[in-house]
Amino acid sequence: MATKDFDVKMLDEILEKMVETVHNSKDEIFLISEHSRQEFEVLKAELEKTREEVDKVITDGDDLEKKSKLARNRLSVVSSNFNEFGETQIREAYEKAHKFQMDLTIVREKERQLREKRDDLERRLRNLEATIERADQLVSQISVVLNYLDNDLRHVGEVLQDAKQKQEFGLRIIEAQEDERKRLSREIHDGPAQMLANVMMRSELIDRVFRERGANEGFQEIRELRKMVRSALYEVRRIIYDLRPMALDDLGLIPTLKKYLDTIEEYNKGVPKIDFNNLAQDVRLSSRLEVALFRLVQEAVQNTLKHADASHVQVKIEITKNHVMLMIKDDGVGFDPGVRKQQSYGIIGMKERVELLSGDITFQSAKDSGTTIRIKVPLTTNS
Repeated sequence: MATKDFDVKMLDEILEKMVETVHNSKDEIFLISEHSRQEFEVLKAELEKTREEVDKVITDGDDLEKKSKLARNRLSVVSSNFNEFGETQIREAYEKAHKFQMDLTIVREKERQLREKRDDLERRLRNLEATIERADQLVSQISVVLNYLDNDLRHVGEVLQDAKQKQEFGLRIIEAQEDERKRLSREIHDGPAQMLANVMMRSELIDRVFRERGANEGFQEIRELRKMVRSALYEVRRIIYDLRPMALDDLGLIPTLKKYLDTIEEYNKGVPKIDFNNLAQDVRLSSRLEVALFRLVQEAVQNTLKHADASHVQVKIEITKNHVMLMIKDDGVGFDPGVRKQQSYGIIGMKERVELLSGDITFQSAKDSGTTIRIKVPLTTNS
């Protein structure tokens, strides 16, 4: 009896830790939302200022263009009638036309840079709006989870009579949490953290490039830096999206898959090209099944992007009366399904997820022959 009481106490402590962890996560997401709002206001003000600068530089450019045109006409007249004008007048006409042309070139380059800055600020503002919206949704969902933990799970000790079952239940939860933290830690370390470190190193070189190599190479370095920042931002969004796409709850599996695949193709600039073939009826499945099927497609596509070096990916889904069938096919380098590699942990995870759904999964692949994954999951009341 003492052992059972001890195990129940351990389970209660585990639940307390869970509640505390979820609470902290909610606070962190709230801080992200607030910081995003603050950055949104700063960028909004900067955008207004940039738009004013764009309008002004366009006006200045138009004015300079008129003056340059008049100066060129004057130079043409003087050059055509050089016998009627002195050397001083010809030189002044040439210098004036040259000066206006140089000033116009500088103003047009400034206009181009300001337009790029304006467009970039507008994109960043749109992305921040989406981030704020997702953060607000996450806070709302975590509040539901907290309510569940604070109420329903508080009575789990009364429901689970055997102390050993209670202990194993808590340990499985902790193990799952730790595995997810490790995965996120690896993704952040290998992705955004590494990219941001490279951004810092690259940014320190820009000033030197401007001084030693001139403006053209300096601007090229800035453009390269912008590409690196966009890549880091994409990785951050991808990690956030991987946690759970909001559209899955609101729109269902098919629209969410289409949006996810379109986003992946867009951020990878169309390489590989991803075709989505939907043979499914417009029906909603159970939340558990929709999440599982989405994760299966997500894992397969991510493995293709990381390892296959493919130029074309096909994703096909079909929902019949009794089954859901998925096919993910690529024309990449392929692999030997019988050889265990470090990257095969994703395959193991897919197999385990399909087994939990009482389904079947097959991998057809060979070196330099691409890969085809077929998944068949039954539609039952337990799905």
